[in-house]
Amino acid sequence: MPVEIERKFLVTSNAWRAGARATPIRQGYLSQEGATVRIRIADGDAFITVKGKTQGLSRAEFEYAIPVEDARIMLETLCARPLIEKTRYAVEHAGRLWTVDVFEGENDGLVMAEVELDGIDQQVELPDWVGEEVTSDPRYRNSSLVSAPLGYGK
Repeated sequence: MPVEIERKFLVTSNAWRAGARATPIRQGYLSQEGATVRIRIADGDAFITVKGKTQGLSRAEFEYAIPVEDARIMLETLCARPLIEKTRYAVEHAGRLWTVDVFEGENDGLVMAEVELDGIDQQVELPDWVGEEVTSDPRYRNSSLVSAPLGYGK
């Protein structure tokens, strides 16, 4: 079974921006209770992702490519509002790939970083541009940002 293991942090500065690669993302949720079902369009590709309940740092994750036009229709007609709109940046730090999400719309001003781990006990060197860890705080799950936006800049 595919498992996602990650840690999430709030971002405290723009020091990560140098050389970061940007990808605009638009996503919505068909289901947010228990298992989440997400529709995402990023870089001209579309996916449906099913994620199980989080247990510590990990959860089951299944992701499948779908036609972009199908994803557009699902985002517009089936997904809960507001949709999550963000720009994701890929950032290298200490030999690991980090992603930094800069949120727009209802969550404007929120900037989070995450790093995927190979195992639950894996140690990672934290960059100086990350602050509070929010891995275990359900308010910072993307699915939660739909029903309870955290618009920092409003």
